[in-house]
Amino acid sequence: MAFFWWPPSNSAGLEMADYRLGIDLGGTKIEIAVLDRTGDLVLRERIPNPGVYQEAVLAIRDLVTSVDHRLGAVPSHRVSAGQHTSTLGVGIPGSISPETGLIKNANATWLNNQPFGLDLEAALARPVRTENDANCFALSEAADGAAKGMLTVFGVIIGTGMGAGIVNNGRVLEGRHHIAGEWGHLPLPWFESTDEPARPCFCGNKGCMERYLCGPALAAEWKGPGHRNTAGIEEAAANGDRAAIAALTRYTERFARACAMVINFLDPDIIVLGGGVSNLNTLYERVPPLLAQHVITPVCTTPIVRNKHGDSSGVRGAAWLWDVTE
Repeated sequence: MAFFWWPPSNSAGLEMADYRLGIDLGGTKIEIAVLDRTGDLVLRERIPNPGVYQEAVLAIRDLVTSVDHRLGAVPSHRVSAGQHTSTLGVGIPGSISPETGLIKNANATWLNNQPFGLDLEAALARPVRTENDANCFALSEAADGAAKGMLTVFGVIIGTGMGAGIVNNGRVLEGRHHIAGEWGHLPLPWFESTDEPARPCFCGNKGCMERYLCGPALAAEWKGPGHRNTAGIEEAAANGDRAAIAALTRYTERFARACAMVINFLDPDIIVLGGGVSNLNTLYERVPPLLAQHVITPVCTTPIVRNKHGDSSGVRGAAWLWDVTE
């Protein structure tokens, strides 16, 4: 269940909303997308993220107010006869602590320990559902993306960092502490000599999967420490670049171990990949055959697929947050 600060005034307002507004609060941009009743994209815009807490809250307020005005819509809890209505969900690079209501674990550190959900609702005078961006990605792909029709969906974002979300029967699984799906901070399973020494992580532990599977980790395997860009690695491997071949071989083997662990404890119907690394065709070709070595079932048929909605999955998922009734 997505965290929100107060319930809508009536469930009918949820069902009758003409527009679903979604916000993706990224590192450098704030993006809004609007879906209509059928889930079709009506509008999509981006503005710069000021990177300062209060200014970001006000920027979102102004953006949402402007879009509602252009749509001729009002928040669903204020609905009256003859008016178009809208709901608002926001995806953030962190999560809301169920104990305090404050943001935690955000890589945009200026968000941490702030009452973001409460402040945004106060600024807009409307209910807002706020959710982790990886959970929004998984929800988007489960709702009408690559995992449409699947019961249990494991959605993964692999870019400069690594995160994941779990959707079951159309609902985001958050967990007791709102950290369900923090796949990147599990230790790389079935550790091998080529994985040594265990790599330190910003979370304070060593050996976290994110340190081996994020985009910069693959770039460093290919070109050496300090490199962060994986662009062209598959082309280089196809042209005989031994370093690229070796890096992709190590990466796909580690990624297969990571996916096998997920399958062993969650057994999802599908694994959907997003983020920059998801564009590597190598993952879809080489990882599935490697799963059998570690998955505890005679035949493993879990599909590993590329996302359908690309970089709009997160913002679309934020818009879908209001599609879940309480």
